[in-house]
Amino acid sequence: MLIKKKESFLGLKPLQPKRLNATIILLGASFIKLAQVLATRSDFFSQEYLCELKELHDQLPAMSKSEFSKVYEGAFAKRSCFKSFEEVPIASASIGQVHIAHLQDGIKVAVKLRRYNIKEQVSADINILNFFNNLFKPLFSTYTKNSIDAVVSEFSKMILQEVSFQNELHNLKSFSEVYKESGIKFPKPYEMYCCDSAIVMSFEEGFRFDDKENLLKHDIDFRPLIKKLVNFYTDQMLLQGYFHADPHPGNLLVSREGELILLDFGMVKRVPNKTRIAIIELIKAANEENYELYISANKRLGTIAYEAPTAELAEFSAKMFAIFSNENLTSESMQQLAFDVLATTKDFPFKLPSDAIYILRVSAIIEGLGTTYIENFNGIKDILPTLQENIPKALGAKDGFRELIVQSVKDAPFVLQNIQTSVQKIAEDDVEVKLSDDQLHWIAKEIKSYIKPLLGGFVLIIASFFTLLYDNELKTFALVLFGLGVLRIFFKR
Repeated sequence: MLIKKKESFLGLKPLQPKRLNATIILLGASFIKLAQVLATRSDFFSQEYLCELKELHDQLPAMSKSEFSKVYEGAFAKRSCFKSFEEVPIASASIGQVHIAHLQDGIKVAVKLRRYNIKEQVSADINILNFFNNLFKPLFSTYTKNSIDAVVSEFSKMILQEVSFQNELHNLKSFSEVYKESGIKFPKPYEMYCCDSAIVMSFEEGFRFDDKENLLKHDIDFRPLIKKLVNFYTDQMLLQGYFHADPHPGNLLVSREGELILLDFGMVKRVPNKTRIAIIELIKAANEENYELYISANKRLGTIAYEAPTAELAEFSAKMFAIFSNENLTSESMQQLAFDVLATTKDFPFKLPSDAIYILRVSAIIEGLGTTYIENFNGIKDILPTLQENIPKALGAKDGFRELIVQSVKDAPFVLQNIQTSVQKIAEDDVEVKLSDDQLHWIAKEIKSYIKPLLGGFVLIIASFFTLLYDNELKTFALVLFGLGVLRIFFKR
């Protein structure tokens, strides 16, 4: 109701900002994670709602004193790590809370403590999600079922990894090494003080990415920041295939010098190579306005079913790109258009594969951050050109003509060998056809839809014979069963 700007529905009214915030917090860690994506969307919510929702990033209620003592004692009881430790946290999120401390040599650090019993709470949330998924699954189409299964499965797997701070420590070290030349700053971990329930890092000073007031006050230009963030995520997803999956404003700081600082490495994902290539093809096709190739790339990515009509969807995509590329669209008209599009596509065979879940989540958050500063910011108009600039690099293109020639000469023997092998296989009639997972899934679905009514029909026919054997007086009932069975076989749809 809030997102669609409805005042009421069936007599129910939307929750007020503080009540909505309190309800999400009451539901717990898993629901807070889901709500954090919406908390960046200034194109969906009014300012009063955003002010409340942004607290979900790092201003949640802290642990009680007794809970804090249990976690702290469990992590540091046998070690004299700190010269001083501030018990009141400076930030408190769904999985952990952050405290300022000083090591024995006086170095200022940030100490992140895992919430008391959070593993048990998260496990309970996952059981609830799985229960309702199984309960309502019969109501959904095959595509929707698969998408919901993928979301629940991937979300469950990732949030269980996130509650392990040893996993976060590993991610932080690995990410810092891979992207040490990126121009983005990361905290330095103090590994000797870390454990599964606590992580100690260098203290990083900066403003939240969505702190528009302070960014303007210190003359920090946000447009280059957004471009830098988009470029950085393009590098992560298209070049390295290794990305930070939780870039909400509580995890993104901007220093007084305009430097981007990335925090919280609990959600770090690897992009499979086939997914990375499909995304590159998708961006290239969209930029070149080749919408049939765009739909084909979506099929390879797994977001559109294999059997979906390419020509029809290509025509639809062309219209959508034309509309959303309009410079004169306001955020309100863009939002209304988005809902109109969703209404017209509800019967389309769209899917949500596990590989795409966090890519779409990150895309939604970054687009939401853009709308904080730019009135009619959207992915097609403002992000697509930047993504396109990085395509040659993502495809492994060399910076100079000379390097390109040298690489081509080096690759020539392998290319010739591949051609020779292919020709030989054709000559020997040894050519194999490989089916993708989507094709196999479609074949299985078609076979199931064909066999199911046949089996149902035969069961009814056999039941009619058994009815007659049981009692000859039930021949009318047996005849009805036989007729239904025949109809089921010959009218399968």
